[in-house]
Amino acid sequence: MKKYFEFDKLQTTFRTETLAGFTTFLSMAYILFVNPSILSLADTEGLPDSMHMDQGAIFTATALAAAFGSIMMGILAKYPIALAPGMGLNAFFAYSVVLGMGVPWETALAGVFASGLIFICLTVGGIREKIINAIPIELKYAVGAGIGLYITFIGMKNSEIIVASESTFVALGDLSKGSTLLAVFGLIVTIILLVLRVNGGIFIGMIVTAIVGMLTGLINTPTSIIAPIPSIEPTFGVAISHFGDVFNLDMLVVILTFLFVAFFDTTGTLVAVATQAGLMKDNKLPRAGKALLADSTAAAAGALFGTSTTTAYIESTAGVAAGGRSGFTSVVTGLFFLVALFFSPLLTVVTSAVTAPALIVVGVLMVASLRLIKWDEFETAVPAFFTLIMMPLTYSIATGIAIGFIFYPITMLFKGRGKEVHPVMYGLFVIFLLYFIFLE
Repeated sequence: MKKYFEFDKLQTTFRTETLAGFTTFLSMAYILFVNPSILSLADTEGLPDSMHMDQGAIFTATALAAAFGSIMMGILAKYPIALAPGMGLNAFFAYSVVLGMGVPWETALAGVFASGLIFICLTVGGIREKIINAIPIELKYAVGAGIGLYITFIGMKNSEIIVASESTFVALGDLSKGSTLLAVFGLIVTIILLVLRVNGGIFIGMIVTAIVGMLTGLINTPTSIIAPIPSIEPTFGVAISHFGDVFNLDMLVVILTFLFVAFFDTTGTLVAVATQAGLMKDNKLPRAGKALLADSTAAAAGALFGTSTTTAYIESTAGVAAGGRSGFTSVVTGLFFLVALFFSPLLTVVTSAVTAPALIVVGVLMVASLRLIKWDEFETAVPAFFTLIMMPLTYSIATGIAIGFIFYPITMLFKGRGKEVHPVMYGLFVIFLLYFIFLE
């Protein structure tokens, strides 16, 4: 093992890599409880039972997808990069596709599986990087930031920090309400932990919020902490049995959005973590093909288990900061996700008040890319801005991407820069235009 993971070459040890893997796990363990809450539409009342996924099954699927993806990344690509169902992609799955478009969750899972298969083909064919390069950098940054705003809005809505208003559409909620006040408390605690750079700050913030909620009677105390692993039967394999339902224009846009968001989420994370770990060579990522293959395979496998797209996590930087340099760090993280399978009773204490701070803070982290957009170039600033702002305003990641991608060729053409627009962008312009004409 020491030889395979090149401990001596990377100047690391078994102890350091194990500690780094545990640190990464703590930093991203929140997804075990946030993902089931989001995908099951747990905070949405009045929906038929058929639209709600089983939370226990999602918990198990989340842990298995994270374990599979992280271990595969560690063994195949040998990078200290952990994977799990991605934030933003799970929100798009639940709120835009299932709730917004009325697509059954079974069909949505099939869409995730289809995007994973396409991902694998694009990776093996070596054209994944070429497609990424065709998208202008401003729009890449805007998509990430827009998803951040969208996730923050969901967190504030679910906790009723922001509520509906007949006169102004949205307004500040009743902050004296117990559950809302608990969410605000959790947000403050989480922010303080992150300001102090505490490893696993988001996860610890959720724990503190849940404990305070139980002490104040706002959250019911669980009858146990450890229990048998919840059955994955309600979601396992559903993606395959409903695969035939994805062959229509409506689902084509959904699949393209899953692909697009995962494209840049993974690529950006790989580069960021590898750079921090000092693994970049001549501004290139060694074993990039294997890393992308591990990621795309994990996305398809996660859909089979029963969760939204699995992708690389920027929280892996916490493990790198703790000394992680080899793939063994990711293997350790994956093993901890397997151990976490026995702690499903804790799902009962993870209410919207507990998950809201995590959603809001993740949004803060994601909008950091806005500083990299050239706002003084109006022809690129306009589509970037529309991509950014339309996601939360229309409550749809797909709509934000579509509007931004429609405006980009238009502004560039009239600026006299049409030749700088890649043919792929013109193709996406047509696809998204047809989307609004026939589906909206």
